[in-house]
Amino acid sequence: MSKKNSFHATGRRKKSVARINLVKGKGNILINGRSVDDYFGRDSTKMLMMEPLELTSSQKDFNINVNVFGGGSNGQAGAIRHALARVLQKVNPDLHLTLKQAGMLTRDSRQVERKKYGQPGARKKFQFSKR
Repeated sequence: MSKKNSFHATGRRKKSVARINLVKGKGNILINGRSVDDYFGRDSTKMLMMEPLELTSSQKDFNINVNVFGGGSNGQAGAIRHALARVLQKVNPDLHLTLKQAGMLTRDSRQVERKKYGQPGARKKFQFSKR
């Protein structure tokens, strides 16, 4: 396989990291060696992950192999979405403006706020009784 046929990118969301290898093909998608339907149970996570492919209408053009770890299923789907957008931009630089306007090339830097001592959570306080 030559360098021209294979494209790589990395995407991140929360604690999840996704690495993508994209090759010209028939539209097969493998996530950690499993199909998309086996890996993600919910349709909403599948839709979130597939947004860059649907936006650029290239669902059947590439075989995609994804290695993703860390975080939960929504974070992993967001990381795959970010990586897909980045790799599609590498394949076809003309798609940059379309993907950028849809907000798919920007890394979502929001993280879970840490729990503080003397409180049950990050912001929540224990119940206060005046009397």
